[in-house]
Amino acid sequence: MKRIWKKAMAAGLAAMTLWTTAACGSSVGASNVPVEPADSDVTIRLSWWGGDARIKATEEAIAGFEKEHPNIHVETEYSDWTGYWDKLAVQSAGGNAPDVMQMDELYLAFYGSMDALLDLNKASDYLDLSTMDPSLKAMGQVDGKQVAAPMATSQYGVIINNDVLNDLGLTLPNTDTWTWDEFSAFAKQVTHKSDGKTIGAIAPNNGYGLQLWARQHGENLFKDNAVTISPETLASFLQLPADWAKNGIEGNAERWSENTAATLNDTDFGKGRQAMMITQATQITPYAQAAGTTNMTLAPMPQVTPGEKTMYLKPGMYWAASSGSQHPAEAAMLVDYLVNDKNAGTILGTERGIPANNDIRRMLAKDAAGTDRTALDFMDKIQPTLGNPPSITPNGASELDKIIVRYQQDVVFGKRKALDAAKDMIAELQESIDFAS
Repeated sequence: MKRIWKKAMAAGLAAMTLWTTAACGSSVGASNVPVEPADSDVTIRLSWWGGDARIKATEEAIAGFEKEHPNIHVETEYSDWTGYWDKLAVQSAGGNAPDVMQMDELYLAFYGSMDALLDLNKASDYLDLSTMDPSLKAMGQVDGKQVAAPMATSQYGVIINNDVLNDLGLTLPNTDTWTWDEFSAFAKQVTHKSDGKTIGAIAPNNGYGLQLWARQHGENLFKDNAVTISPETLASFLQLPADWAKNGIEGNAERWSENTAATLNDTDFGKGRQAMMITQATQITPYAQAAGTTNMTLAPMPQVTPGEKTMYLKPGMYWAASSGSQHPAEAAMLVDYLVNDKNAGTILGTERGIPANNDIRRMLAKDAAGTDRTALDFMDKIQPTLGNPPSITPNGASELDKIIVRYQQDVVFGKRKALDAAKDMIAELQESIDFAS
């Protein structure tokens, strides 16, 4: 817990640095350099978060870009999730942001509203965004500016370890129409039949999961700069892991806590000790590799009312360019290559999500096999449940994932009642949003 709080404090201080810089009228970027390619050799920096597989694939794709553009050299930087945002906030506040950066939906409004990101429409001669669904492209906009290019889309689903179910002699219910009650009843069977050695599932614990929970209950998490989810609906989301810990689906409260803090390889699901995982569909391949099995499949999310259009095309990640880049044209060219080049698409695959470029997605699906094919086909499977996308997470709510886990912990360990926690969480989020506005 001490390590978690230290990381949270570090991230908060870094974000406050950037907030203060912008509030005082200082520039966090905005170089006003013409968006034109240089005649000579240039060096640009590319930064992302992720593990070894992402590092290897990204560097291989960059080598292809440098081969096509021999006058452009790309220096790379990468970190884990927490370290990435700490570093990026400090770099941006100091006017030293990377030319191209990986961006997440949680932080897009924050950086976009600070004018820290280049309006990519200014670089349209070097970057084509017509290759993706218009609703997906729109989720890269802040205040009417296209400040990021969705590189991938990622939908939530249920990854199922069939080896676990086969060992226990269990057969799934109809996953095309299952409700939350049916899902939890089946997950409970897993834990009980294995005498607790294997658990059934872990409750969703991030902003994407909460957004879908709100939509399934006929609500939205946010609208513009307001928290619009009701306290009752939020309370039911915060209560879910407490109920699942109590009835054995997650094992117990301590096991739930360990799983939420663990890296992918160290989770029960990554070690083959959990039957089902509610997460992004593209995580099926790294989880299968961690658990040492290819016998994993994907099922749609359980719903309150089966068949309703509560899913949407959520950007898995974005590429964005710094507004302070001294080489905005070259930065845009790199983003274009990473999003639209078929060779880069083949190298990067689905590690960051389903490619936003529809042609590349279809190309990969044609040649894919195993869990990669399963992830690519999943997008077609959930088409009937796709609705209109929600507003992106507003500025001031970038710490949503951490806030959710913190309040869930309080409910799971009995420190607060779910409804009280929900009211406090809404108030905290709204205060943070109002402060940033």
